[in-house]
Parts: sequence; C-alpha cells; structure tokens
Amino acid sequence: MIDYNNFINKKISTVKPSGIRKFFDIANEMDDVISLSIGEPDFQTPWHIREEGINSLKKGKTWYSPNRGFAELREEIAAYYKRRFGIEYDAKKQTLVTVGGSEAIDLVFRTLLDPGDEVIIPEPSFVCYEPLTVMADGVPVIINTKNEDNFRLKASDLRAAITPKTKLLVLPFPNNPTGAIMEREDLEEIAEVIKEHDIFILSDEIYCELTYGNKNHVSIAEIDGMYERTIVVNGFSKSYAMTGWRLGYALGPVPVIAQMTKLHQYGIMSAPTTAQYAAIEALRNGDRDVEMMRGEYDMRRRLVVDSFNAMGLTCFEPLGAFYVFPCIKSTGLTSEEFCTRLIVDKHVAVVPGTAFGESGEGFVRVSYSYSIKHLKIALERIKEFLDELKKG
Repeated sequence: MIDYNNFINKKISTVKPSGIRKFFDIANEMDDVISLSIGEPDFQTPWHIREEGINSLKKGKTWYSPNRGFAELREEIAAYYKRRFGIEYDAKKQTLVTVGGSEAIDLVFRTLLDPGDEVIIPEPSFVCYEPLTVMADGVPVIINTKNEDNFRLKASDLRAAITPKTKLLVLPFPNNPTGAIMEREDLEEIAEVIKEHDIFILSDEIYCELTYGNKNHVSIAEIDGMYERTIVVNGFSKSYAMTGWRLGYALGPVPVIAQMTKLHQYGIMSAPTTAQYAAIEALRNGDRDVEMMRGEYDMRRRLVVDSFNAMGLTCFEPLGAFYVFPCIKSTGLTSEEFCTRLIVDKHVAVVPGTAFGESGEGFVRVSYSYSIKHLKIALERIKEFLDELKKG
C-alpha cells in the first residue's frame, strides 16, 4: 500500500480547497434551485468576438503563439491601458499574456517572494491570494476590511500591518465578494504609505470595467510613484463575458515581467491561440458590448441592493464588480447556517462570507450576474425564508 502523504508536498497538502463552489455543487444536485453563487456572466461572448475566434480556426491558425502572447494582442492591451487609464506600457517588454488572470497572480507571487516574505491581503477577497502566497513560500498577513468603511482598505490599517518582512500588497479592487472600490483619494493615501516602505503592489483589476454610479476605475499605477512598483493583473472573463476562453494578462516593470515570462514559458509555454485572436477583436471593437453589459448589471445591482435593504438585511451600496454582500447578523444565523438553510428550505444558493476570509462572517455573497427574472424569483424566496425565520 502506497502512503501517498509521504509523496505529496506538505505545504500544498495544508491548503484547503476553495469553499466558493460548495453551494454551487449542492445546487447542481437539486431540482428547482436558483443559484446566485457563481460569478459567471449570463451573457454570451459577443458574436463578433466569437466569430473572430471561429475564423482563426477556419484559417488554420492553430499554432503556438510566442511565449508572451501575440505581438498584436500585446499592442492592443497596451493601447487599452493608455486609452482607458492614461498609463503607458511597452507592449514588447511590459506585457505578458497568461491563461486567465489566475495564472498571472500565481506568477507574481512566485516571481517576487522568497521564503518568509510577507504578503498583505485585504479581506474579504477572492480566495486565491492566501493559498497562492503559501504555495510560493510566502506568509499571508490579513487585514480585515470593515462594513462601516464600505470594505475599503484604510491607509492606517495598512501601515499597522507592515513589518520589515513585508514585500507585497494585494489590491483586489473592484472587490470580489463585496463589490467595494477604491477611489483616487483612497489610493493616494495608500501610496503615501507604500512610499515609506520598499513594497510592491499586485493590483487585481479584473473587474475594472464594471464600476457604477459615475465612479470610474482608478488604477494605483496611475498614482505618483506607484507605476514602477505595481504589477497589474487583468483579463477578459468579466468585462467581455469570456470566462471559458481562459485569457488574462499582466503589466508591470520590465525586470519583473521578464522573470514572470520565464516561469510562464516553462510551466505553460503560451496562452491559447484561438482565445488570443478573439481577444484582439474584443479590445478593438468591444467597447459597446462592455457598456451594454455594464448598464444591465447596474440595473440588477440596484434591484438587489434595494430588495435586501427592504427585507432588513442591510447592504452597503457596492460600486464595482457584480456582487452584493448583505449582512445577515440580524437572523441570528452564522453565514454557513444561513446558506445551508436557505438552499435546503428555499432552493436558493448563495455563498457564505466566510469563504472569502474570517471577516466575512455575518455576511453572504450574492452574485447579480443573472437575469432580472432569475433574480426576482430568488429574492422572493429569500424574503419568504426571512419571514419564516421571524415567525420561528
């Protein structure tokens, strides 16, 4: 009998599987379940983008791409950041095309971290940052953002968390799961702290096109003194409804991108060719698609926030991504209990806030990347669930 534990890397074996999909998987095994659990756009990839991918296959363009991605795509990525945010990147030396934004995040950690280096991670946040830090021999340092601060990272909390071992700050905004954003004034305060210390920033901007209420996304790379110490991670999944195409990218200082490319070259080699041709079309001609989807998400956002507040589940106004993070403490249930009873009693799936860090206790994540009809049915069932809880 083989003792597999003797062969599996001990560090990796300590990392828990992601808790996000637990209730999604339960929902798939039940009938009549309305799932608001996964951040999956309900839009199809716009036809002109799909068509470009199809045409590349018809023309037999099925070869490997260069390690960093096709030059044409990297030029469009650099042009996009200059057009949208006024930030100039060298397409040849400062861009890397990856297999989704997740690969880019992993490459940042493995490139920058030596054993024992500390990574500051604001939570609640997406589930990958802490385990990827651990697997890169780093030490996660968690800052719990607060509901009363609209889940923004405060400069004072950042300053208090920094030690001589701090090497990297993760900025996950617009935020999954809270929908929080960081405005320019917030980032300027963060930048002042960063300038006092020799720290790099990983700015995960995958939701940068999904901001609302006249609050356009601001990249910390725009802030004075931050460009040279920021690695931006982005991709096509959320903005262009291209989740299954698995395409992301990183932008940053030449020496860092060069080392990330080395890891990418040996571990992946190159991103999917067909997806890259589709992405070129998305960046060139996809602005109207993004505007249409953002407008639809905004309408859903207002419906869901207003509905939760009317039910008595207080919810701050999220200004980014496509999630709301209502407080369920008034029910007397834990986040896990609330989600379990909701799916069993009313066949509605949402995600416990604790899936995104301990500070998520007392909250649940609800995705509004679903149709209005879908949302209205789910909200009606949630209201029924709350009414029944009150009756005891």
